[in-house]
Amino acid sequence: MPSSWKNTVLLAVGRVVVALRAATGDPGARLFRKPAIEDPYPLYESVRAKGKLVPSKLGLLLTAEHSIAAEVLRDPRWGVMAPSEMALVDETAYAPDSRVLVNPLQRSFLMRNPPDHTRLRRYVGGWFTPRALRQQMPAIEAVVGRHLDLVAEKGAFDLVDDFAKKVPVQVIADLLGVPASDHDSFIRWGSALVNSIDGVRDTKELKLLQDTLAEFDAFLMDLVEHRRRHPGDDLVSDLVAHDELALEDLVATTELLLVAGFETTVNLIGTAANAVLGHPDVRRRLIAEPEYAERVVEETLRWDPPVQYVVRVPLEPVEVGGQRLETGTPVLMLLAAANRDPAVFADPHRFDPDRADAREHLAFSSGIHYCLGANLARMEATAAVRALFLRFPELRAAGPVSRRPSPTIRGARHLPVNTGVTKRSLAVDKR
Repeated sequence: MPSSWKNTVLLAVGRVVVALRAATGDPGARLFRKPAIEDPYPLYESVRAKGKLVPSKLGLLLTAEHSIAAEVLRDPRWGVMAPSEMALVDETAYAPDSRVLVNPLQRSFLMRNPPDHTRLRRYVGGWFTPRALRQQMPAIEAVVGRHLDLVAEKGAFDLVDDFAKKVPVQVIADLLGVPASDHDSFIRWGSALVNSIDGVRDTKELKLLQDTLAEFDAFLMDLVEHRRRHPGDDLVSDLVAHDELALEDLVATTELLLVAGFETTVNLIGTAANAVLGHPDVRRRLIAEPEYAERVVEETLRWDPPVQYVVRVPLEPVEVGGQRLETGTPVLMLLAAANRDPAVFADPHRFDPDRADAREHLAFSSGIHYCLGANLARMEATAAVRALFLRFPELRAAGPVSRRPSPTIRGARHLPVNTGVTKRSLAVDKR
């Protein structure tokens, strides 16, 4: 059977299997169906009610328990499971020259276990230390200010497309040394790659993924060669300087930084802003005390995190949650559910930036796979939310929120808003 026909059949069978399992109430199948459930939190609570480790007929276990998720994420006897190991089809793509393309969601250190994970992460770790990031804060605030200037002229705008996307892509592109003319391509590539994180549903999505990887890889190959000849003060130049780093690992690392540094922060900014719009008391406090934005962002990470779940497998037989698990048994940890575990957080479904234990959340995972860019995302989101409501204290929703179709990555796809500022007042401000 030709590869294209084989993939078509396997993808169709996969959709039917998931749909049938979901129809019978299987929690894993209900979770994986696309488009994602508008509000997945009742499903998470149903998983919690069934026990510490809940089996799915898709061949994995689910947990909504904070204690189990934290234990597993921090235990070196557990590791990551590559998406390719769970896929129904072979997503490997080839460039016209028969070179295997690099998918950062499969080939980067995100999906590696030690010692490879440790070695590859070390190459970029220095760029994300607290000291290094503090030096980035003035530049981040300047980026936020420029994009607020642009939307101020509109009056009504899409908070996601016109603001939340623009800030992190410029920050990460500047870090990588990518010119402004390529920012729109970065947004397109990042969105396509993140949309594939749940797997592809049909050959059209598979083709889009392959085309995206081909374009992205070609761009980065050119960038790497340019930096070899003309090194700069940027992260890619730093990676290129390490001659022992394989080209595939260099490209995968760079692509991962874009995807993780862009998409997660976009959703964090959008969700935090939407939460403020829906809680007038929080808005008033934020406008009166701009530093309150830090608490708003932290509570957003707990209350509705960008990454809803991760999968881990034991690298040896282990006991967890009172069960003995064999090597390779996949456990899906519902991070968003763990962040609302009533055993840890009082009144967990309430959005409360004043809660003292908000940082106990697992939004950025934990252990050796703790998100490398966690503090950068916090800084960008805090600067964005603080400046947004200072500039537009009368900001209001101007239409319904449409959500991403992904069950893994949660956030608004579109969030129409109005600044509440009239053209006349804008003219007065300019004078």
